[in-house]
Amino acid sequence: MNLSEANLYHIDVPMKQPFTTAHGKLESREVIIVELTDESGRKGYGEISAFSSPFYTGETVKTAWHISQTYLLPYINRRNSLSPLFDTIQGHPMAKAGIEQAWYDLLAKQNNVSLSEFIGGDRQKVAAGGVISLSGDPSEELDKVKDAGFQRAKVKVEKGREREQLALLRENDKDFPLMIDGNGAYDSIDSFLNLDDLNLLMIEQPFRPGDFYLHRMLQEKMQTPICLDESIRSYADAEQAYALAAAQIFNIKISRVGGWSEALSIHELAMENDIPLWCGGMVETGIGKAHSLALASLPGFTLPGDLSGSDRYFEQDILKTPIRMDHGYIDVPQGIGIGVEPDMEVISRMELDRYTFTY
Repeated sequence: MNLSEANLYHIDVPMKQPFTTAHGKLESREVIIVELTDESGRKGYGEISAFSSPFYTGETVKTAWHISQTYLLPYINRRNSLSPLFDTIQGHPMAKAGIEQAWYDLLAKQNNVSLSEFIGGDRQKVAAGGVISLSGDPSEELDKVKDAGFQRAKVKVEKGREREQLALLRENDKDFPLMIDGNGAYDSIDSFLNLDDLNLLMIEQPFRPGDFYLHRMLQEKMQTPICLDESIRSYADAEQAYALAAAQIFNIKISRVGGWSEALSIHELAMENDIPLWCGGMVETGIGKAHSLALASLPGFTLPGDLSGSDRYFEQDILKTPIRMDHGYIDVPQGIGIGVEPDMEVISRMELDRYTFTY
């Protein structure tokens, strides 16, 4: 691909309400928008979705800003693929992913097709899942999720009260798909062995990232599917998890696995071995969401994902036309490339810094 210019936009997007994590609250969301321009003037967009602090992975916005400027952008011009370059640089999957997203958007535009069509997607809509925080009445929270049309609910259980809280929800509805996310916070399989009769869709990432041993031990003792999230950071991780029978389901995030090339390789592995997939979210802007929607349109993504409309987290997204959810489903953009257009005036207002590299 022949490029003429690359731009990085470091922006800070105000959030509708604070996003709470185990490490504090996000009042706004810093991201880096990647813009690649080819010699014909076409532009491709991606999003580096590292967080401001290293609570999710070792990457941060600052590390991604440095790596992208110094080691990635200067060397991507006139290449047929980014994988050989990326393979020589250890780590930094989110920086790589944001640049490769822009690359794939540009490739789809050069071929005059949507990104979903370009990668082999076959869905026009994808199902979204809701969240039950249990901060209020469990039955009321579940009713809200169902009324909104969500196709499953992720339950934020309290450690040590898993069965008690899930049983209350099952009294409301014995069949609605429920899952729990362990967030890697557990160190023993005993917390989950009494949950099989609750008919859960899955238990997501109960143990720390990379601990395939405990995940395998738990899966051997339970019928409920174990799902890996943070443990899958590359195709090699997915291959190892499958070989070790550490889980039955994978959650794939383009940013976490290092970009489109790795995500598509994992999808191929899953299709060959009948591993159900779903697409996770990263509190992204509309640019990142558009890429995730294209990923979720692939045939292997058979479970509802952590996908949402533009208005879920932000008062104002950075797209000219926001992404909308309708009764639990989101349309996959069908325009050329990612099918959405960034609002550069809004990006300019939110801009903290900008970097331009000319080829």
